Amino acid sequence: MIEYQNLFTRVQVRGPAYAGVPFARGDGPREGKPIFSHLAGILGDAQVGPIYLGWSGLVSLICGFVAFEIIGLNMWASVGWDPIQFIRLLPWLALEPPAPGYGLSFPPLAEGGWWLLAGFFLTTSVIMWWVRIYRRSRQLGLGTHTAWAFGAAIWLYLVLGFFRPLLMRSWGEAVPFGIFPHLDWTAALSIRYGNLFYNPFHALSIVFLYGSTLLFAMHGATILAAGRFGSEREVEQVIDRGTAHERCALFWRWTMGFNATFESVHRWAWWFAVLCPIAGGIGILLTGTVVDNWYLWAIKQGYAPSYPAVYPPMADPASVLGAGR
Repeated sequence: MIEYQNLFTRVQVRGPAYAGVPFARGDGPREGKPIFSHLAGILGDAQVGPIYLGWSGLVSLICGFVAFEIIGLNMWASVGWDPIQFIRLLPWLALEPPAPGYGLSFPPLAEGGWWLLAGFFLTTSVIMWWVRIYRRSRQLGLGTHTAWAFGAAIWLYLVLGFFRPLLMRSWGEAVPFGIFPHLDWTAALSIRYGNLFYNPFHALSIVFLYGSTLLFAMHGATILAAGRFGSEREVEQVIDRGTAHERCALFWRWTMGFNATFESVHRWAWWFAVLCPIAGGIGILLTGTVVDNWYLWAIKQGYAPSYPAVYPPMADPASVLGAGR
């Protein structure tokens, strides 16, 4: 039975390189000579290239490179330009935002100015890549579902580094650039505002996160399990009986009571994945701006129980008679 565990592409079809459908006037040609890669063929399509970069893709890559260099060089400078220490401490290195005292002003470069510049170029890079995705979808006659799914992730990114700091009137509220430092920022934010686990939008975000992974796993496993019946040929099997997808539908009707259609399973997965960063961004945006303590808010709403009064109330030591002043 192991021969049917088709987790990787086993048969790679090689034909003449195909550059794709013609572009409308006003767009440049696709660049690069297409090649075939055996490794790429194991994971997906064996043909690599050609690629259309365009002005939006070029601006995105340039700005992304500038942001990467600013972050990387600042991290390297923080360890005295020692390459060994840079590699060893890289997960702990950070480019920190300005101190809270600077508010929304532009501080000196060494005190947060580099963070603002890196954020500007990185944000420009991300937005221009979104423009590229949107324009490529429209050019090929596709729906713009991919662009809006990417936009959901951009929403969360902008909440963390732009919208919430603006509402809090301080760039110091933003997330630092770095692996562990940004995780430390998340933990500190949760502690400071009464535990984000009591934030209902955080809870919804986790529901959509786990739900999307479950849906993708269910869909992927179902299609792979029916691979011996040609489950990758979805269009043909819509009008054919006794095929892979009919067996998939029977499997889920037998085990779950109902089944998804070819279209609906992708619609479910798209919505679950998109709503994860949207809900998370709303929860972060409300933290500190509308709600100062999520645990106390949860108690007030009947969302969480209060701690039992196990110990008697304690007097303030400063008010005790004879206390030092």
